[in-house]
Amino acid sequence: MTDMDAVADVRPESAKEDRRGGRPAAGTDPVKRRQILEGAGRVFSTTGFDASSMSDVAREARVSKATLYVYFQDKEHLFTAICAERRDRNIAEILSLLDTEKPFKDVVSLFACELLTIMSQPFVVAANRIVIGVAERMPEVGREFFERGAHRVTTAFSEYLQHHVEKGDLQISDTYFAATQFLELIQASIIRPRLYGVVTEAPAREEIERNVGSALAMFLAAYGKRETS
Repeated sequence: MTDMDAVADVRPESAKEDRRGGRPAAGTDPVKRRQILEGAGRVFSTTGFDASSMSDVAREARVSKATLYVYFQDKEHLFTAICAERRDRNIAEILSLLDTEKPFKDVVSLFACELLTIMSQPFVVAANRIVIGVAERMPEVGREFFERGAHRVTTAFSEYLQHHVEKGDLQISDTYFAATQFLELIQASIIRPRLYGVVTEAPAREEIERNVGSALAMFLAAYGKRETS
């Protein structure tokens, strides 16, 4: 994740420790940052984003409000930092499933099911809702989440599709667009109701598998290799 700390110290490493007896400069201590993130995670999980305050976070993380604001300028940046850490870890695991040596249908089914499972978790849905809500006044937050999230996954999946195009398994002229289509298809009837708060619980695995199976059938009907007579 791109560090969203409010105070960015760009001095050379040798200069960051001067006058501090070898201690990290303000806003750069990874242990303190981790302490804040873990405390904030507990607060947001139990109280919810809207009902939580920076004072709550400071108290739970056992830091002063002044220290908290050195690391994060507001609640939105703090929340998105937590979300981004989880997102990057989850995406790395999901993209590792795109194994070109295994059968296409098996790989895509597992990849899509695991992706949709994470996307439909209440915390992830809430995170997307918050990022969308702040994107107009903090466009850098929306841009970072899109580029490190949806765009990163779509790009990796399009490269996986390109491999199978070159093998002759698929007939696709624009693999990025095709990847976008498939990733939108698997979300049908699952993500939007949760994004708007109509449904609050995570979907059952059976529902996820049904969505993915239907999306994959439609995808192959459009892009699968056609038999010649």
